[in-house]
This record gives sequence, C-alpha cells and structure tokens, in this order.
Amino acid sequence: MGRHRKGLRVNELSPSKPQPSTGSRKQAYVVWTAILASSMVFADGAIVTVAMPQMRESLQASLSEMQWITNAYALTLSAFLLLGGAAGDAYGLRRIFMIGIACFGLTSLLCGLSGSAGMLIAARAFQGIGGALLVPGSLALISAHFPKDARGKAIGTWAAASGIAAALGPILGGWLIDIGPWQAIFWINVPMAALALWLCWRHVPESPVMAETPMDWLGAVLADAGLGLLAYGLTALGEWESHRAIAILLTLAGGAVLGLFVLHEKRCAAPMMPLDLFRVSAFANVNALTLLLYFALSGALFFLPAALIEAHGYSAAKAGSVFLPFTILMAVLSRLGGVMADRFGTRMLLTMGPLITALSFALLAPAVLHGGYWLAVVPVMAVMGLGLGITVAPLSTTVMNAVPDERIGVASGINNAISRVAGLIAVAGLGIVATFGFRQAALWTAPEMADLFARTTFGALPPMSASPPDALREIYATAMIGGFGLVALICAGAAVASAYFGYRSALPPER
Repeated sequence: MGRHRKGLRVNELSPSKPQPSTGSRKQAYVVWTAILASSMVFADGAIVTVAMPQMRESLQASLSEMQWITNAYALTLSAFLLLGGAAGDAYGLRRIFMIGIACFGLTSLLCGLSGSAGMLIAARAFQGIGGALLVPGSLALISAHFPKDARGKAIGTWAAASGIAAALGPILGGWLIDIGPWQAIFWINVPMAALALWLCWRHVPESPVMAETPMDWLGAVLADAGLGLLAYGLTALGEWESHRAIAILLTLAGGAVLGLFVLHEKRCAAPMMPLDLFRVSAFANVNALTLLLYFALSGALFFLPAALIEAHGYSAAKAGSVFLPFTILMAVLSRLGGVMADRFGTRMLLTMGPLITALSFALLAPAVLHGGYWLAVVPVMAVMGLGLGITVAPLSTTVMNAVPDERIGVASGINNAISRVAGLIAVAGLGIVATFGFRQAALWTAPEMADLFARTTFGALPPMSASPPDALREIYATAMIGGFGLVALICAGAAVASAYFGYRSALPPER
C-alpha cells in the first residue's frame, strides 16, 4: 500500500515543502484558512435545503428539479473530489486549494444570478467542481503540516470551528430568504471566498509536489457519467410513474458504468481512486461507515426543513435554526473527539457515535409529528449533534492515519467523495420513499382523496386553487409528516449498520 505510484517522485528541492515542525503560528494559519474555506461548502448544503420551498415556488420547479439543484452539485463534487485529491498531490495542495476557492466563489455568484431551475442546476454543477478542488485540500493541508500524534487535535479544531461557522449558515440563509430573494443565500459565499483566498496566498506554505503525474481524466468521466445516470434514474423513479421502465434502465446503466469505472481504476497506471488503499482494513471499513452514515444524515436533513415548513408553518429562518443545536454540539464535541481519538483509539467513538445518531433519526419521526420547536425538534437535533460530534474527528483521523503521508491527498479525496456520493444517492433515492409515504399517509387520512394525492409528490400541493380549503391543507400536512417519517426510519437503519463498520475500522491509539 505504501509504494509510490509508478512514475512519481517527490520534488525534495521545493523550498515550499512543509515540515511537521512548522511553527505554531504558521500551523494556526493553515487550520483557520482550511476552516474558512471548507465552511462555505459545509454551510452551502444546509442553506440550500432550507431554501427549497421558496426556490420551488419562485422557479415553478418540480420535485425532480429541486432534487437536481442539490444533486447537480453533489454529482460533480463526488466525481471530481477524487481527481481533486490526486491533483493536490500532483501539483501542490496549496495551489489546487486556491483554485478551488476561487472557482467556488465565482460559481456561487452565478448561482445567485440564476433566474430559472435549469440555469441554477447548471451553475450548481460548476460549483461542485470548485468544491471538489477545495474540500480534499482542507484536510490534506492540515495533515501535511501536523505530525500524526497531533493531527487528531488539529482536525478536531477544524471540525469544531467549521461546524460553528456552518451552524450560522442556515439561520442567516433562512433570515435572508424571509426578507429578500433566495438568490442571496449564494452571494454570502463571495466575501468568504475572497478572504480565504487572501489568507491562503499570504500565510499557507506550499506542499510537496509529485512530478510527472498523469491525471485520470477517463476515470473522472466514467465516475461522473455513472453517478449521473444512477442519480437520474433514481430521481426519475419518484417522478415518472408512466416511464418506470426507462428509469430502471437508467439506474442499471449507471451501475454498469460505475462497474467500468472500477475496472478502469484497477488497470490505470495513476488512478484517481487507487483501489489498493481499500486493502487496508481500517481504510475500507471507515469508508463503509462514511457511506452509510452520510446517506442517513443527508437524507434526513434534506427532507426535514420542507416537512417543518409545509406541515407546521415554520418560517425559513425558524426551520434553519433547528440545525443550530445539532451543529454547535457537534462542533463543541468534535475537538474532544479528536483528543480522545489520539489518546484512546477510535473503536468506541466510531461505534457509539453512529448508534447515538441512529437514535436521533428514529426520534425525528415522532418529533416532526409533534411539531413543537423546543419540546420535540430541538432536543432530537441535539442528540444528533452528540452522535456526530464524537464521530467526525475520529473518522477523519482514521482516514488520514491509515495511509502513508504521501497519499493523504488521495485518501482525503476518496473519503470526501464517498460522503458526497452517499448524499447524492440519498437525495435521489429517498425521494421515492418520501413520495410513497406522502401518498400513503394521505390515503389513510382521506381515502376519498386518494386520486388527487396520487398525482402529486412529496412537498407539492395537489392541483387546486391558490387558496386551498383548511381541510385539504390539513391532509397535506399529514401527508408531509408521513413521507418524512418513513425517510427518517430508513435513515436510522442505515446509521445502525454504519456502527458495525465503525467497530471494525479501529486503529490502535498513537502513543
């Protein structure tokens, strides 16, 4: 596993090569630059989720178009994260990181200028490419400038501060949506990107460069095409009832192309996803944990704001604020989780964390049924923050410590890509589950309106006048709760399964 890829050599004469003994002030700049840049990406997903009802109404978009506003970003982010990690190792982590920041800022501006669902989907796809260059660099830069015995604490600091920054995003985004156009949620990334770019340019040293490194463009195309077909097929299954056979064929075609991607990666001289890394038990199991846990997290949090807004009349700002106890508690505990991982190892944390998170998903169903902000939703979100808070830093530490130092960029890219693929599949696939639960809840509540609700999807009012009767509005609210409840229970099951891989992914403590 530890051998260099064929044709690679480290440019030892590079004056910008960082050393683990870099001064504490320089290390602090590295951490805070990574925090500022990655916070844009972390906050972006939650902000967009909160904005979904307003965006859907403004753009007159269908459920599938709203799913693609999220999935277009997740698709390119997932496919190119792997290439972004390899590019950082090949051309310098700092250089690729800065390019990613600039691209993310510019495409965020384009997202805010979009006037139609199609334009926004296209802009989000390009925004994902910028994020793919940015995200693996944030963790890889920290790992490159800290020795192994200090990485857990540094990564915990990064996770804690990024979580706090991301926690403010949905609240600010919800407030912006309530007082102005939804496009403003993307514009807040522009000044953040400018500041992160300046800090990185002035204070972050360059990393070692792997010379003569061919980029795996064919692998990126195959991954993008396979994931795109898979996501398109799963999304279509929830919308095209009259074209279900086509949707199934698209889903199968996506799986087949992803199979070709794996075969290509086995034979490629410089693969963007080196499969030999998965021969390391800790690396393979922690990525299985990532896939299942982030599938559950992405699915639950994508549908939660719409359920609260449509079923209980939450404002966008109030719906966004339910993320606050989750992200703050996760942020506060992430630093402690990193320290505990350095001292005691990761097995207990990577087992108990997902189990606690699974409990929170299961509790979300009755919490949304109740609808109470302080009595129901906020306490459950705090439990979710507890579970994720003791999981994130040990998970990231395990990924970084499971591979040789010269491959941390690729390892970070793979793990981040898997988390994004998990979100992509969750948003696309769970739309089917949400719509099924939505229709079944409406059927049980009002059998006489079965035909009316059978033609609608989760989050869409049935065909009616602009001001529907109160009774119909109540049935719609019940249907939204039913659709979300089914999603939450499936997410709880996925999180329980992830705990098994957490137990198997443990590394011995660093002494």
